[in-house]
Amino acid sequence: MKKCFLLCCVGIFCSLFAFAPAALAAPDFSGAEGAMLMEVDTQRVLACENPDEQLPMASTTKIMTAILAIEKGDLSDTVTVSENAAGVEGSSIWLSEGEHLTLEDLLYGLMLSSGNDAAVAIAEHIGGSVEEFVADMNAKAQELGALNTHFVTPNGLHDSEHYTTARDLALITVYAMKNDTFRTIVSTEYKEIPWEGHEYSRVLRNKNRNLWQYDGATGVKTGYTTDAGRCYVGSAKREGMEVVCVLLNDYDMFADSREIMDYAFTNYQNVHIVSKDDIIGRVTVENGIGKSVRVKTSKDFVYPCSADEQTAIQKEIVLPKTVQAPVKSGEALGKMNVSIDGVLLASIPLIADDSVAENTYTYNLNRVLSEYLFG
Repeated sequence: MKKCFLLCCVGIFCSLFAFAPAALAAPDFSGAEGAMLMEVDTQRVLACENPDEQLPMASTTKIMTAILAIEKGDLSDTVTVSENAAGVEGSSIWLSEGEHLTLEDLLYGLMLSSGNDAAVAIAEHIGGSVEEFVADMNAKAQELGALNTHFVTPNGLHDSEHYTTARDLALITVYAMKNDTFRTIVSTEYKEIPWEGHEYSRVLRNKNRNLWQYDGATGVKTGYTTDAGRCYVGSAKREGMEVVCVLLNDYDMFADSREIMDYAFTNYQNVHIVSKDDIIGRVTVENGIGKSVRVKTSKDFVYPCSADEQTAIQKEIVLPKTVQAPVKSGEALGKMNVSIDGVLLASIPLIADDSVAENTYTYNLNRVLSEYLFG
């Protein structure tokens, strides 16, 4: 099967990694029909297989359902369960027609117990109908660059026109994991929510067993249908680096995901390449009250790198020899290109550290008068 390994480049001193564990071999994706390993902050692809093949994704669909509900809804809203929602087949939290739950409780039922009935109840509440909500799902997928994804249902029950790719599902998940509410829900192991008409509550147990079995696990969602097979999106964070692992149609999805994420954490780590406010140098200012202005970096740049990439960092400073006054503090004056082997990773704006006024007749007159009156 076609394999894709994007190995980009950034470097610091190799001595920092003299006692790093031995590198693992490239992960074995043979158990999955489609797979993707992506770093969350930069969306760097660390490894993949058949990343752009359109495949069914079962209940991992609910990642999109959840993030849309969080963004468009109010978690404290009361949702009334319809007959349509209560009658949905497959995995369920046993909703009854006319039952009332908050949107937040339904989201826990959606993501921990994978309730297909919860998905429909959420879709009807947020979209007014399942069809309208699904249209919003597809619009959001396009917005996120998941261009090979098409939703038909909010729960992932099989339909030949309901599909995604490993790359698209990783992009959707990376986006969702930047939402604190989503992150809290998918990392929750157990949750009690009300069960109207019963003397006891529903007790939900997260189907994502990696939350118990994998160090640093942070989410996300399991899925299964006969047509899609076993599907899994897992995430984990160690030493400041978080990765998402997508496996579509992988029978041994939990074990495979742990091996694949081990590969990421053994072979890569976040490297702080550029620090915000580092002084880069000076640029001459023409016709200014000062002869030059200091230039600094505008932001941090951190990138996941392998040990072999550590010495290959290239930083190109692009600045004009002179600039015309006036110069405002924070004004962009140039850039720092970070790359390796000709592959551009980032272009960091370089900005003025302070202001330089124009050396005009009015400025000098005001200066003389000020010194005369107050000096």
